[in-house]
Amino acid sequence: MDKVFKKYHPMTETAFYILFSLTVPRHGYGIIKNIEALTNGRLKLGSGTIYGTLMKMQNDELIVLFSDEERKTIYEITTLGQQILQQEMRRIKEIHDHIIQFEEGKQ
Repeated sequence: MDKVFKKYHPMTETAFYILFSLTVPRHGYGIIKNIEALTNGRLKLGSGTIYGTLMKMQNDELIVLFSDEERKTIYEITTLGQQILQQEMRRIKEIHDHIIQFEEGKQ
């Protein structure tokens, strides 16, 4: 498990938004559209990027298949995936706090 934590720390923006999107079960296209909405269109991921990352995350047990319907594979985050996502959110929050301190002149 420590190996997986180290592999995803720090997390890429793509991995972060995929895990964040999977706090609700979604299929690949739903993940793509959710990420575009969350980032106001700044981050547009292709299907190759999404499905390659989903495969890696599934192998690392961060996500599982929620259901496999005809032509739609739906994924969801695992407990391990949630732990890694929480760790990354704490790291990002710390960065955000430092930015606020800098902007307020409290470095």
